[in-house]
Amino acid sequence: MQLIITDAWLAKSRAIYLSGTRLVVAGMLCALALMLVSAGLYHWVFLKGAREGWPVIGALVKLVVKDEFDQRDRFLRENLDAMARRVGEMQAKLIQMESLGERVSGLAGVSPPDLKRLPGSGGALVSGRTVTMEELQDTLSDLDKLTDQRVDLLTVMESRLFDEKIKKMLVPTQEPVAGGNLGSAFGWRIDPLNGRSALHTGLDFPSEPGTAILSAAGGVVVTQEYHPAYGNMVDVDHGNELLTRYAHASRVMVKKGDLVKRGQKIAEVGSTGRSTGPHLHFEVLVQGVYQDPQKFLTAGQQVPTAPVVVSALRPLSRSAVPQIRAD
Repeated sequence: MQLIITDAWLAKSRAIYLSGTRLVVAGMLCALALMLVSAGLYHWVFLKGAREGWPVIGALVKLVVKDEFDQRDRFLRENLDAMARRVGEMQAKLIQMESLGERVSGLAGVSPPDLKRLPGSGGALVSGRTVTMEELQDTLSDLDKLTDQRVDLLTVMESRLFDEKIKKMLVPTQEPVAGGNLGSAFGWRIDPLNGRSALHTGLDFPSEPGTAILSAAGGVVVTQEYHPAYGNMVDVDHGNELLTRYAHASRVMVKKGDLVKRGQKIAEVGSTGRSTGPHLHFEVLVQGVYQDPQKFLTAGQQVPTAPVVVSALRPLSRSAVPQIRAD
């Protein structure tokens, strides 16, 4: 395309040649300019009509605004309904947690405080009224308070159960020799070395030399030495004036001051000291008084109850220990 431009007096003329590419670009620029002018004019007219309340534009604005509000209201109702269903599920789970907490508190020996309970609810659905935001906020606030109360109660129960677990781990109920057969029991017997009547202050577990000796409970090694009667001996303090003794060991793996865990290997079976053959001599002392270790080991093989533990911890009379023999 070729355009010839002249002025009014035909004094000058100028020719412009447009190729196909230039013609397309020029057309697109003109169309873009026309669109911008149209959009600006439409925007100006629409805003002016909306502000001044022109009949047609005002009605159109109200229709658009009403449709937008309807969509927003429908979206809000749908979200409120979904949140209400979730709150209902949370209430049901909280009721289940409350029931579970009561059962666990009984096992933990904790008397649950008077907590605000969720009211029972149910029945047929008569009206599908949508809950309001205020009702939902009040329900969430109540749930938050109830949850805090349950958390406090469960924290107390956790602490109590943890204490009970620690106490259980510190009571010597673990067999000191895995699968060991009991040889000589606790009590009066004929001493195998001198043939006289003597009190046997522990339990004997005959085993092969080198068999692992296990700590009956967690504690601290307070004695690790060679004793003329006990041979290589280890004493473990479990707190509350409760102590266990392991005698006649051939080899010891711990030293004084070591922390030992329940079931940890602390020595190996031997026949050192006053002994007639390889075995472990195992003792339990409460407040320095010898106890029958079988009570503790038996308590560890069944469900622990308070009477069993109390019976196991009841000290013997010191007058009942006139003579001590270890073999």
